[in-house]
Amino acid sequence: MKVTDLSLLRKLVETDAAPGFEHPLKTVIKQELESSSVEFRDDVLGNLFCLKEGKSDGPAIMIVAHMDEIGMIVRYIDKNGYLRFGYLGGFLDQVVLSQRVTVWTKNGPIPGIIGAKAPHSTKEDERKKIVDKDQMFIDIGTRSKNETIKAGVKIGDPIIWQGSLIELQGQTICGKAFDNRLLVYVLVEVLKQITDFAGKIIGVFSVMEEIGLRGAKTAAFQVDPDLALSLDIALAGDYPLIKEQESPIKLDGGPTIMMACGSRRSLQGGLVTHPKIKEFLIQTAEKHHIPYQLEIMLGGAVDGSVIALSKSGIPTGNIGIPTRYVHSPAEVASMTDVELGIKLLLAVIQDMKEFF
Repeated sequence: MKVTDLSLLRKLVETDAAPGFEHPLKTVIKQELESSSVEFRDDVLGNLFCLKEGKSDGPAIMIVAHMDEIGMIVRYIDKNGYLRFGYLGGFLDQVVLSQRVTVWTKNGPIPGIIGAKAPHSTKEDERKKIVDKDQMFIDIGTRSKNETIKAGVKIGDPIIWQGSLIELQGQTICGKAFDNRLLVYVLVEVLKQITDFAGKIIGVFSVMEEIGLRGAKTAAFQVDPDLALSLDIALAGDYPLIKEQESPIKLDGGPTIMMACGSRRSLQGGLVTHPKIKEFLIQTAEKHHIPYQLEIMLGGAVDGSVIALSKSGIPTGNIGIPTRYVHSPAEVASMTDVELGIKLLLAVIQDMKEFF
């Protein structure tokens, strides 16, 4: 069975938003929620706050989904017009080579290609090595530095690789920026659908998660809620070369409830889910017969990591959507998990008073 309506998710995925350059996506989100009884507020860093009041008194819950995707930035234009670039977020160099990209300039988008030496021009020992980004460049088709500048390119312009959303078999979809547009979609849908609840929802679409959880840190300080949830992808491991013990998370297994995340060696810098939040999320999923998976993510952190440490501390958890091939232009996920994630988050909000 094919997914029937991917129009909103497609729009979210295909709107480019590098860290620090999230404004285009913020505009899309506002347009989608403008008729949903939501009060909007922006802050200095660029976070978008969406306040929705319940029908009776109750706790304040902050729900955060980061808007940004991994991107690049123009750092140098050489005499022949080629661009050198830096990373905004975590990349594997071998995934970057030969990708088509969009450079966002004052004159609008300019397409380009990430190039390097052709195999014919490399020595035998060079072919065995991974080409790192310092040996790559972006070719936009110009012939000189002046021509590139006249096209509108300048130092500091953001770059995003191209990758439209496509449907694979069944409920499986593929595209760029599923980290974190899948969860932006979940939060948008929940804010649209939720009506009968107690308390207050502060939906936050945060900025610059991929370069240090920056937006979530300042957002949590401003809101100081009773409890918080961050929403982010979960690292699925149900494909060749990944051992089950490394990542038992599977597509179609339901959303994940995070137990902990952080550095691979010691889980430093991450989140250990508040025990009361952990039990609340599990009990809510089981009460509403929503399948779920328990997650421990090694080698990364989520916005909840800094939210939990704001002011005197905030009880915080994280809900995820299983995703394969993360931080690539061809991430893969299942709409079954996305829809179950929406269902779980709606149930959590409706049962919020039971948390206290």
